[in-house]
Amino acid sequence: VQLQASGGGLVQAGGSLRLSCAASGSRFRITLMGWYRQAPGKQREVVATITLGGSTNYADSVKGRFTISKDNGKSTVFLQMNSLTPEDTAVYYCVIDTRIAERYWGQGTLVTVSS
Repeated sequence: VQLQASGGGLVQAGGSLRLSCAASGSRFRITLMGWYRQAPGKQREVVATITLGGSTNYADSVKGRFTISKDNGKSTVFLQMNSLTPEDTAVYYCVIDTRIAERYWGQGTLVTVSS
């Protein structure tokens, strides 16, 4: 299984970025897609997840600013990030779960928000 993430970069505070992650090679149905992030010196934390049925979950710190969505036909998950702050600076990882409880991680994409 391969997860190809893209869309990270450098943005000023208050700006927006859109991350994408395309999954390929899974033999089993993907039941959940999501994004985690890891800031320097901190533990990896969940940012947002979306289930096969479209139910979403967000970390409190991003509610109202980030939106997760997916394209089932292309096994792609998106993260629209608005009103970015320097505290959002991190490496963002996409993740998928399959129906047999496998979890796969993407390679990470760096998001840097300057003040």
